[in-house]
Amino acid sequence: MVLSVSGVLLLGIIVFILFRKDGLKISHMIVCMLFGFYLASTSIASQIRTSTSAITGFISGLHF
Repeated sequence: MVLSVSGVLLLGIIVFILFRKDGLKISHMIVCMLFGFYLASTSIASQIRTSTSAITGFISGLHF
């Protein structure tokens, strides 16, 4: 749960920065949000969640 909230917060910040700095239009932002909303209700959502979890596990296991 913490990962998904952090991920949503991070993506929200990125979208906000793109909106403020790089000229992302409000219509583009709305389309991105709707795409994410509808993607979350598809059958591929569990595979995306599993892949994201595996990638974050891999990244957290890296030691520099």
